[in-house]
Amino acid sequence: MNNLQSCAVSDRTGEIRYVLERKAVKNINLRVRRDGSVYVSAAPSVPEERINSFVSSNASFIRKAREKFSRQTSESSAPKRYVSGETFYLAGRALRLKVEKGRKNSITSDGVYILLQAREPGDSDSRRRLVEKYLEKQYRELFASVLKEAYPVFAKYGVPFPVLRLRKMKTKWGTCLPQKGIITLNTLLARLPRNCIEYVTVHELCHFIYANHSRQFYALLTAIQPDWRQRKKLLEESVPFTAD
Repeated sequence: MNNLQSCAVSDRTGEIRYVLERKAVKNINLRVRRDGSVYVSAAPSVPEERINSFVSSNASFIRKAREKFSRQTSESSAPKRYVSGETFYLAGRALRLKVEKGRKNSITSDGVYILLQAREPGDSDSRRRLVEKYLEKQYRELFASVLKEAYPVFAKYGVPFPVLRLRKMKTKWGTCLPQKGIITLNTLLARLPRNCIEYVTVHELCHFIYANHSRQFYALLTAIQPDWRQRKKLLEESVPFTAD
């Protein structure tokens, strides 16, 4: 049974469209996702008029959240110039780039800044290569660490340690080829908190045992990662991709 329905309410600021899910919750809950969509959950007994009133009363919050996410999207989609002040993300942490002239090319991070020392700080192509190479190494180490930590429980099921591939994907957070022992993770995951990366990794590893999204698959996922729903929620609020 599909408990989702599309709704809309009008107020002085205009029309607010939202998706309503009827389920067993005590309160009316409202969430603005990063794509600007509005999700509301409420118990089946709550009248629609009351829900509309609740959404309307939160119009200011919805508008501000949408503006915030719009700014973040614009910042993340704008071409990087690899200059001091630009922000890069690693495991949910914002790292500010600081470019300085140095006797040799080097790049380090203290967890707050990415410090780039360059012989030719005015060479934009050189800056780009140095930063991209550094981030690629950090991504590889991050994903490999998550996979190494997640794997032992799957070894008990006879799952061989998979080959890890990283790739920037447009519509998937992760994919796998169990018959070839390969897991591919979206490099964009590296920008998100580690628990999101852990969720996608475990999700893909579960497909080595159950190839589809069957009841058994979700039972296994729940047994291994009881809070996967909260992790998935955080992931979906970041970008509307899916783990498949």
